[in-house]
Amino acid sequence: MNPVLALSGTQQGALLRRGEITSHELVALHLAQIDAVNPGLNAVVEVLRHSALAEAAESDARHRRGEATGPLDGVPFSVKDSLEVQGTVCSAGTLGLRNRPKSTADAAVVAALRQAGAIPIARTNLPDLLFAFESDNLIHGRTNNPYDAARTSGGSSGGEAALIAACASPFGLGSDAAGSVRLPAHYCGIASIKPTSGRFPRTGHVPPPAGWLEQIWQIGPLARRVEDLQTLMPLLGIPDGADRTVIPMPHGDPRSVAINQLRVAYFTDNGIVAADADTTRVVRQAAEALRQRARSVTAAKPPSIEQSYELEMGIIGPDGGNGLRDYLQAIGSTDTHPLLEGWLRKLPPLPNRSGGLCGVLDGTGALPRFHVSLPAGLRRDSLPCSFDGRRPPWAIHAGPNLQRLQLHHDLQHDWLARGRGTVRAGERRLAHRCSDRSCALA
Repeated sequence: MNPVLALSGTQQGALLRRGEITSHELVALHLAQIDAVNPGLNAVVEVLRHSALAEAAESDARHRRGEATGPLDGVPFSVKDSLEVQGTVCSAGTLGLRNRPKSTADAAVVAALRQAGAIPIARTNLPDLLFAFESDNLIHGRTNNPYDAARTSGGSSGGEAALIAACASPFGLGSDAAGSVRLPAHYCGIASIKPTSGRFPRTGHVPPPAGWLEQIWQIGPLARRVEDLQTLMPLLGIPDGADRTVIPMPHGDPRSVAINQLRVAYFTDNGIVAADADTTRVVRQAAEALRQRARSVTAAKPPSIEQSYELEMGIIGPDGGNGLRDYLQAIGSTDTHPLLEGWLRKLPPLPNRSGGLCGVLDGTGALPRFHVSLPAGLRRDSLPCSFDGRRPPWAIHAGPNLQRLQLHHDLQHDWLARGRGTVRAGERRLAHRCSDRSCALA
């Protein structure tokens, strides 16, 4: 494998600006890597070969004229198949959208990266309508983990994570409500971030923004190296004039954070599934490093974390899943993947919920909006918004909320059948030691 593929996208952009490689060469290298690794991964649902090479030629022309548009001009990237790319069919992995018309415009975040000169190179796999932690659907099949084909790459942005880990894309775009960029990144040994709601425009995502998940789901970038996340954040956080939730707030420099004013909380065992020894060691090392500089560092779990499962299911399905079923019916997805069916079966109706929904799609095709009540016995003031009744610690997480658990394919099917939070002994596995974020299939 060409060592250029192991570099971050930011480093690849620097090579382009110095004239050490052309965008055509860089894109061709990534296309060849996709051809080499995708038969084993099944991470890519469409290779954008011709358009990517054409855009690479345009980038090379800009570089020759000294008119490069930014640090990523000429660098390729990948896109989850829930974000529209002009001229392609965005199916969100669900049969009802398989034959929808081709997109006439890019999603806002795809357009933002194009504006910065970056080049879409591939669209990647995901679960049926994004509702699973394994990327498997009835259109394209399942995506494999790049370190072990018997295990999952996670979901719902599992195609992105697998492709990036295999050095076939330096970074990409996913989306996340309950872990959909964070869990696949964890399973595949790469970096990701779920930005604060209102940070990025979600125009052009399928399903569209709005509905009962609007306040918790967001577009999220994935990359092999954290420096690419730092490069991407200010490029993506620009209002598009369509998503009303986006706040026109400048992106700060992480280096300017006053660490000595931060109160940090961390944990290594959430009381449900303990982290493995390697993860625990790294978390504690990070906490000790912060202890030398931060205002305070405390070992503490968020309140009510033991009820996280009930909270998640209550937020995802406050109507018992009837709205989601109606939406699937409205778009023609009468046949759905067993993983999605499993989630729907595990969404029990909560108190004070009426059965069924009328007019599920409004004029914009948006999902319905709900007021989400809490499960019985759970007080709103017990949610993890404060640790001690005072202002909560700043959101610097040393402690992982996703342990290093790569599940075997089909284990989620088994989990959905068995019930809450059950993981067989022996299903825990250290994926790899990725201190240098090297490529999985090098």
